[in-house]
Amino acid sequence: MAGAERGPRERMVFSAAQLIRREGVGATGMREVAAHAGAPRGSLQHYFPDGKEQLVNEAVGWAGRYAGNRVARFLAALPEPTPSGLFSQMVRQWTDEYETEGFDGGCPVAAATVDRARTADSTRQAAAAAFTRWTGAVAGALADMGVPEERSRPLATLMISSLEGAILIARAERSVRALTTAVRELGPLLDAAVTRPATDGGTGEAAGS
Repeated sequence: MAGAERGPRERMVFSAAQLIRREGVGATGMREVAAHAGAPRGSLQHYFPDGKEQLVNEAVGWAGRYAGNRVARFLAALPEPTPSGLFSQMVRQWTDEYETEGFDGGCPVAAATVDRARTADSTRQAAAAAFTRWTGAVAGALADMGVPEERSRPLATLMISSLEGAILIARAERSVRALTTAVRELGPLLDAAVTRPATDGGTGEAAGS
């Protein structure tokens, strides 16, 4: 999840997302975030006056935008965009990571939801908004590929929930088995949902913006 050069604030949000996806919210402290970002500890209060909850919420928001923006890039990597191809690219991001870096990382939005949905309503709302943005981007892409509007969002929800579940199983098993199984079994169902020609030039990104 590397990104372009960032200022101190953006680096801290990015670092918080990286630490949350590996350690969870509870084990991610403000000092650790500052150290990971290479930022002065005193800048935390300046940029995040509402403390850790604000930082966590912004990290979750960043993760939702990142996931949504990746949809267009995944489609651009396909010689012929198809729903199954999009899902395969979404999953490949994780299989590549796990096969090269190990299974320590997960989705920061999922981690924040598990850790804080009951105790911090603002974080629950941030996570819900992140999933909504991501779902919108995937749904827009499916619609552009010829999936009827009434099915594009439910199928996008199915794709994302299947991916999130497979990530969890993969980390537990230390194996990409669940991820590759999800691609193999869900792909035909997704492609069967296409009922009309694809929209020329559609990327699906607008739906997640």
